[in-house]
Amino acid sequence: MAIVNIGSINIDNIYRVEDFSAPGETQLVTEYARGLGGKGANQSIALARAGSEVRHVGAVGEDGAWAIETLRSFGVDTQDINVVEEATGHAIIQVNRDGENSILVYPGANGTLTSDRLSEAVSGMKAGDWLLFQNETNLTRDIAAFDRPSGVQVCYCAAPFIADLVLPVLPHIDLLVVNEVEARSLASHFGDDEARIPVPALLVTRGKNGASYVDHENVGGQRVFSQSAFSVEPVDTTGAGDTFLGYFLSSLEQGRDISTALQRASAASAIQISHPGAADAIPHADSVDAFLKEHTF
Repeated sequence: MAIVNIGSINIDNIYRVEDFSAPGETQLVTEYARGLGGKGANQSIALARAGSEVRHVGAVGEDGAWAIETLRSFGVDTQDINVVEEATGHAIIQVNRDGENSILVYPGANGTLTSDRLSEAVSGMKAGDWLLFQNETNLTRDIAAFDRPSGVQVCYCAAPFIADLVLPVLPHIDLLVVNEVEARSLASHFGDDEARIPVPALLVTRGKNGASYVDHENVGGQRVFSQSAFSVEPVDTTGAGDTFLGYFLSSLEQGRDISTALQRASAASAIQISHPGAADAIPHADSVDAFLKEHTF
């Protein structure tokens, strides 16, 4: 089994500041770093480090060839990443003294996917595989509605959240992943009730409040799972949600139950936020196993 991730690839420009800049304010940056990012790339790396076979479908500009090499070094299959004329997508990330972040994203090459490429990406998939995508590329509706082999499941990370993009996608997916802010915004279209969001399964990440998973198609009625967050000192929360999703989905793909998948994902994201950066801070599976042996609720 494998996971095909149709996802973004960004160059992250990270600026550490005391507080987020206010309108009209100029401030000095205390530290600068540049690295690989993008929700898609981060999730592919998390999937690979969690032990899954993951093939990334996406695009970079000529300035982003190093990003392909970096993904490959993390164990991601990069054969379906194209180099195009458009500049590689990039992000401007402010990280404040509390480890919280504020992000601006320029899509760039992430907006150059074509229907032919999408068709090629799903053509070799088989029962048991997962298809993953986010809102940082173009053609999200096309990805969701594409014909795919029987038994292929679809996971949609609805971020950045744009209601006009998200609502038409819901009928075509098996698992919806959002953070608590996005869940609240989406629930406003369904009577302000998360439980009424019409998807088979819903995963909501809630930061320091942990995560919840709702299985609407459980035999015998809806099942709700909750997972507390591990208590750690945050250094940088950039990529925490991507790490959580990667480990959660990898656990499902490997046949683990929901409770185990949530616990592994929570541990992985706890480790990740304890270090600076996004992709580079995503832990290996053995580190997650060691963490879980030392930390219990």
